[in-house]
Amino acid sequence: MSTAAITVPVTVNDHQNCPATSMLRRAGDKWSVVILSVLERGTYGFNELDRSVEGLSRRMLTRTLRGLEGDGLISRTVHPGVPPRVDYALTELGRSFLEPVRALGLWALAHQSDLEAARTRNR
Repeated sequence: MSTAAITVPVTVNDHQNCPATSMLRRAGDKWSVVILSVLERGTYGFNELDRSVEGLSRRMLTRTLRGLEGDGLISRTVHPGVPPRVDYALTELGRSFLEPVRALGLWALAHQSDLEAARTRNR
């Protein structure tokens, strides 16, 4: 795997067009990683997801699911019926996205005291 060198100065266009930028935003938004982590356990319907994440409005759940589906991290399957049932599941791409996110979380846990000490020093 090759890594692209960052050119200096970094332009707004460079930043906006970097593929890492949108995925770092996805990893850093309030609900995406939570929803992906829930879906790692298995397939969930919309209402099941709604009940599984406290404090998440239905509107924000819908927006987050659409974004995750648009990025290819989850799949959406509509089952016929009245009313139709919609199931959401993690894709292989979504599973692979969770690997570095989990590594970042483990790093944060391992360095929690260092981070807190630095924040205290720099206040």
